[in-house]
Amino acid sequence: MARFRLLLTLPAALCALAFSLNAAAADLPQVKLFTTGGTIQSRASNRDKMMEYTDGRKVEPQELLDELPELKAIARMSYLEISNVGTPHLHNTEQQLQLAKAINEWLARPEAAGAVVTHGTAMLEETAYYLNLVVKSDKPVVVVGSMHPWSAISRDGPMNLYNAVRVAADPKARGQGVMVLLNDEIDAARDVTKNNTYRVDTFVSRDLGPLGYADSDRVVFYRKSLKRHTAKSEFDVSKLTTLPKVDIVYAYQDADRAPIDALVAAGSKGIVLDDSADTFPDATKDGQAKGVVFVQSDRKGSGRVMLSEKAAGKGLVTADNLNAQKSRILLRLALTKTSDPKEIQRMFNEY
Repeated sequence: MARFRLLLTLPAALCALAFSLNAAAADLPQVKLFTTGGTIQSRASNRDKMMEYTDGRKVEPQELLDELPELKAIARMSYLEISNVGTPHLHNTEQQLQLAKAINEWLARPEAAGAVVTHGTAMLEETAYYLNLVVKSDKPVVVVGSMHPWSAISRDGPMNLYNAVRVAADPKARGQGVMVLLNDEIDAARDVTKNNTYRVDTFVSRDLGPLGYADSDRVVFYRKSLKRHTAKSEFDVSKLTTLPKVDIVYAYQDADRAPIDALVAAGSKGIVLDDSADTFPDATKDGQAKGVVFVQSDRKGSGRVMLSEKAAGKGLVTADNLNAQKSRILLRLALTKTSDPKEIQRMFNEY
């Protein structure tokens, strides 16, 4: 009789357990994965192949999540595929606008806790900084990539993605702006840059260091950016279908003015000068006469380009400590609002 009563109560117990588990899962933060491709979604023909890994089938979003069942204890995951390509194919304006609008739509929902974006590392910092300027929420957005393909023996992608979700789901990450997560480090999108072509510790914030770390025991933050970003940004791409054309000209010994002249003739609305050359001032003056805005950056990779009275008198905007590629992102967005160098200088000072 006792065994019979046990058999009768067992289904009820299982139902109660299932209800408890479902209730616990329902309490988890909701994080959405936005996939764009890159090394983190690439396969090579062999597990020991760390380059030329475009010959295998791309990893799909659901495969990324299936590989990490541990995420079920951290967040309720969903995903949206924006693209699945390598970085050189992912820097067109249409896809960038699509990505920003999709993330903003998700974060505007009350149940949304955060977002994670997969990306190729070559231009990851540009997309991250762009999102830092156009995401209209203080909920965390974490951009993640990997240096080794998903198929590699020593792949870093799964751990990077796992940590990115941990950060996106963590309440302490709110208000930190868009972040970049690789190699256990949490970096501000504005500050971080790719520093090495091959090593897994490639992303560094040279001047200021990381925001914190995604360690095995907990996510820890040690600082936050004081620059304007995300919810406090004045930039809005919700109704835009394109962005102004902005280009970069690199300076070197005996540099010719021809690239500047050619870009002005091709319709550039802004040009970032990556360092200085003695042929640039006349070309810059001629370009300004045609309405082109010039930003003075520097090729050293660290430190500020300071605003001097001489530069301001010539109508040049200085980049502060933004590198050329990020200066280009900010200038494109600035030109959606104004072409006044003084007003654009304010934006470079604030963002």
